[in-house]
Amino acid sequence: MSFRDLRNFTEMMRALGYPRLISMENFHTPNFMLVSEVLLWLVKRYEPQTDIPPDVETEQDRVFFIKAVAQFMATKAHIKLNTKRLYQADGYAVKELLKVTSVLYGAMNTKGVERADVSEEDSSKFKFDLGSKIADLKAARQLASEITSKGASLYDLLGKEVELREARTESIARPLEINEAEKMMKIAIDCVLEQVQKTKDMLSNVALDEANLEAKIEKRKLELERSQKRLQTLQSVRPAFMDEYEKIEEQLQKQYSSYLEKFRNLTYMEQLLDDHRRTEQEMFEEAANMLRLTQNRLKEEEQHLLKSGNNDDSDVEIQEDEGSDSEVEDRQIMKRRATMQTLLQGRAGARIVGTMQGGDTEEDDSGDSEIDLDEDEDEEEDEMEDDSMEISPSKSGHRARKPEPLEESDNDF
Repeated sequence: MSFRDLRNFTEMMRALGYPRLISMENFHTPNFMLVSEVLLWLVKRYEPQTDIPPDVETEQDRVFFIKAVAQFMATKAHIKLNTKRLYQADGYAVKELLKVTSVLYGAMNTKGVERADVSEEDSSKFKFDLGSKIADLKAARQLASEITSKGASLYDLLGKEVELREARTESIARPLEINEAEKMMKIAIDCVLEQVQKTKDMLSNVALDEANLEAKIEKRKLELERSQKRLQTLQSVRPAFMDEYEKIEEQLQKQYSSYLEKFRNLTYMEQLLDDHRRTEQEMFEEAANMLRLTQNRLKEEEQHLLKSGNNDDSDVEIQEDEGSDSEVEDRQIMKRRATMQTLLQGRAGARIVGTMQGGDTEEDDSGDSEIDLDEDEDEEEDEMEDDSMEISPSKSGHRARKPEPLEESDNDF
């Protein structure tokens, strides 16, 4: 008996509500009356409907009482009690009583915890977390399967109990032969010695393996030291090609810097070239637009000159006399041809300024008309040359082609 067990027993009995005060000095001497009273109270506390006779006056009554309590605890609570210690009713009986009291005390604490949990759930409006119950559900399923398997195996063993009972009874009733027992003991001793020898052999093999491993480790250490010394030697020696390598590296650095400089210059020049091409394209488009506008304007002026030329010819024909009609017509035809040729040659950038009318037809005769025609043609050519030089566009950079002078015709009307 230990002081701790006795203290725990008294505290548990007080917590369970035992009406009598139990002192730790009650079990220094055998006290069967107290033990029987405690056992009966515990049995009633575990199962109130049980019927166990409380008579403990005679020796037979005490034995029957202890057997009944032990059988009840074994069948109902699955607690195995030592009847001899209970019958002694001293400090050793406290250990047996502690088995029952610990079960009841744990059940009371569990019930108290469950009540506290229920009160907490009531206060939190019955909050239920299914995730916390999954582990309990798995454990319950595992226990149920184990209970089923254990029950099946127990049923099978109980079915064989009838046959095994006879064999067990025969074995127990058969007298023990000393020679056979000695023989079996020798066989068992030989087996044990053989196993011991095998274990010793294994230990010796382990020692040999350990020695071999230590030798290998020492060898590897020596190789490692030699390799480290060799490495240090190689690191301290400067290679023969190192000077050439450093020179080539410096040259490579210079080449790389020059390469970067040339690459930057090339990129900058390409950018300038692109900008110049873009500017030229814009100037070309602008010149093309101006040329198109000039051509349209020249077409309009040409049409206007043709219309005004037709009107002037009709007036001249009315004023001239009958004798000079053919000469006037020839002069007008030549003037029209010269004007058209000049327009076609200077259409690219020249502007034609002139008049289709000749001199005074009423006062001049046919000879004077020829001289006036030549002078008018020369003046028109000079004016057209000046105008073509002035009108040539400067932005496009393309100078308009200078109109060629009219060839003198041999046919003077």
